[in-house]
Amino acid sequence: MSEAGRIAIVTGAGTGVGKAAALALAGAGWRVVLSGRRPAPLDETAAQIGGDRALVVPTDVTDPDSIANLFARTRAEYGRLDLLFNNAGIGAPPVPLEDLPLETWRQVVDTNLTALFLCTQHAFRIMRDQDPRGGRIINNGSISAHAPRPNSIAYTATKHAVTGLTKATSLDGRAYDIACGQIDIGNADTPMGGKMKAGVRQADGSLRPEAVMDPDHVGQAVLTMASLPLETNVQFMTIMATKMPFVGRG
Repeated sequence: MSEAGRIAIVTGAGTGVGKAAALALAGAGWRVVLSGRRPAPLDETAAQIGGDRALVVPTDVTDPDSIANLFARTRAEYGRLDLLFNNAGIGAPPVPLEDLPLETWRQVVDTNLTALFLCTQHAFRIMRDQDPRGGRIINNGSISAHAPRPNSIAYTATKHAVTGLTKATSLDGRAYDIACGQIDIGNADTPMGGKMKAGVRQADGSLRPEAVMDPDHVGQAVLTMASLPLETNVQFMTIMATKMPFVGRG
């Protein structure tokens, strides 16, 4: 199928990496369903895309009914789904592990993990039954899927869990021609990642500014993964600011 006929859902599409990915996909000819909690940023993304290549569906990914509506609207509008970019996610305040409230833990788990599972389930049901069959799911992991920052137990735990979700989805998707991969992002200059420029706590306790990168490069990386034929999969991709402290000793 040509890219002009492909349909993608991007969660968290109003800002940051989600917006960059939506713009990259639309620029390559995809029709993109824009999902997120706040309608205004989604409308702004849709306006940048222009024409009829974007469908705005405000969605609360912590609400199973809202997720169901997202996929029902997509199916009703386009009749198929070729790509799900599971991108929506939140962090938590950097507090000591022993002081993290249970409610905060649950909010992060609901958004960063349970929502990805539910979206994946809905995508599977559409992709396995459509003709041509199959599709692709890309999960937004993180550098935190490999190594934690201090005082980040909830975010780190969920991002490690996303890796398990990706592997299981990749395996179970084989029966339906569904490919699943993960993009692990380090220090994109977004509302979340851009805070690193002002200084972030290091493993030795010091506070230091870190290098960041343009989120448009992440959007292009998602497009590269999405554009492959289904018999080929990028299982894991790490894209990061070159000088951020991750490899080596910092």
